[in-house]
Amino acid sequence: MSRLDEPILAATETAAMYGVETDRCEILQDGNTLVLRMSESLVARVVTDRDGPRQGGGWFARENAVAEHLARAGAPVIPLHPGLPPGPHERRGYTMSFWQFVQVVEGCPDPAEVGRTLRRCHEVLRGFGGPLEPLAILRESLGVLERTGGEGAFGEDGAALLRRTLENSLEKLSAVPGQPLHGDAHFGNLMQTAEGVLWTDWEDTFTGPVEWDVASIIWNARILDGDEETAGGIVSGYERAGGRVDEGVLRVCLAARAAVMSAWYPVLYPEPDEERRMKLRRRLEWLRSVEVEEA
Repeated sequence: MSRLDEPILAATETAAMYGVETDRCEILQDGNTLVLRMSESLVARVVTDRDGPRQGGGWFARENAVAEHLARAGAPVIPLHPGLPPGPHERRGYTMSFWQFVQVVEGCPDPAEVGRTLRRCHEVLRGFGGPLEPLAILRESLGVLERTGGEGAFGEDGAALLRRTLENSLEKLSAVPGQPLHGDAHFGNLMQTAEGVLWTDWEDTFTGPVEWDVASIIWNARILDGDEETAGGIVSGYERAGGRVDEGVLRVCLAARAAVMSAWYPVLYPEPDEERRMKLRRRLEWLRSVEVEEA
């Protein structure tokens, strides 16, 4: 019996409960969350890491509420599937939600369009009235460091560096006006589709400065790849659409983003390959250089 049989059956049974027919089982992603295309229009996301750091359906319910709010306002997002209640749904011990399938097209998203669509999402998110925790991912990342220890993945000095960065970033960003954000705005969470650039995966939504999302989407281009054309194009697109990016706040967010991504490595990549280890080393080296510059 495959380890995926139970979560696939859970999703199939849930769809059938609401009279939604399924005619295929195409695995689009197999990680902590299993993503399945189950019909021409239906995609299921099933949490398979039931022992992970996020337990229960509360965070799923928050994601669904945010996605519904954005879709109703016509924001550039992938919507929940209209054939089922928004959920989250529980079946056979698995938590899941159901989304509309969108056709991905070839090609990289235009940086200016990435910035413009992010700005549009931020505009709509300002009207979201549900409860969101300020700077939640930074606080959660400190908790992850405490639970994992960190020394094994980063060394004692590296773990201490990450704690300092997260604590200093929390102090600085708590003084900056905030609003609801995507929370994890990287290129893996947007799609170039037949309908244009669409954003997805709102599970990390929290409140904070808009520079957090901007830092998240430009981090790799600006810091790892030295691709200022892409990074600058995103920022310019965001600002031309009416957004404002404070460079000082953006610098704090870039450091905070690097610390957050590093802190989660033991959870997300328990056996990282060489490319992952190289990216982690470069993040820690960059954070050390930032700390020296600010000293």
